[in-house]
Amino acid sequence: MKITFLGTGTSHGVPVIGCKCAVCQSEDRRNKRTRSSIYIESGDSAILIDTATDFHQQAVREGIDHLNAVLYTHAHADHIHGLDEIRIFTRQNSMPIFGSEATIEEVRERFPYIFNSTIQRGGGKPDITTSILKPMKKRVIEGLEITAIPIKHGKLDIFGYRIGDTAYLTDCNEIPESSLPLLKDLELLIIGALRHSSHPTHFSLSESLEIIDSLAPGKALLTHMSHDFDHEKLLRELPGRVEPAYDGLSLKNLH
Repeated sequence: MKITFLGTGTSHGVPVIGCKCAVCQSEDRRNKRTRSSIYIESGDSAILIDTATDFHQQAVREGIDHLNAVLYTHAHADHIHGLDEIRIFTRQNSMPIFGSEATIEEVRERFPYIFNSTIQRGGGKPDITTSILKPMKKRVIEGLEITAIPIKHGKLDIFGYRIGDTAYLTDCNEIPESSLPLLKDLELLIIGALRHSSHPTHFSLSESLEIIDSLAPGKALLTHMSHDFDHEKLLRELPGRVEPAYDGLSLKNLH
């Protein structure tokens, strides 16, 4: 299995529009963070977690030429508003998208033109089928065993995902006690770390590090990071086996 980080930024992205801070003005490409998403390849199959606002840019940058399914963590704009961009992958086959009942319902409400029966002219619309995932239940999707893990995003119940020995937890500020057994014995934990200071709906850096310490994965990578963090400075400050991810980072030979 191979994972590519398409985006590692917050809903604002980095650089933030109009911001003149050192990180937003940085020439280090690792400080250029589009909206958070990962692309998973296994054999001939490819799965996307979230269709970020920047998906077109991300797909062109990484040379993505195939996609078989989409998983959604939740329905906030920065995680779903690239949905129309998967149209290019649905010319031959319908694209299955997966998420919680609430997420799928909101996607349908947010993109009614995709799901209604009108005939579209011009640019057309993607051919999509929806499927609801049950929390804490394994499901095989494109040959991969995937478990939807209930986590909290403020008051919102959303999904993280475990794929083999890798877990992806973004936009999270609490992991329910009942979800912790699903996060044991991880080879890789990908977890959001918004900023240094506390936030009502996201883990801060110190909170993410506490979770990493308690779960003790083989390696941890931080994502969904704001312009609080300069990549190189943060990399030097983090404990062993913990690193900030960056757009375009690829990890191979995962299980």
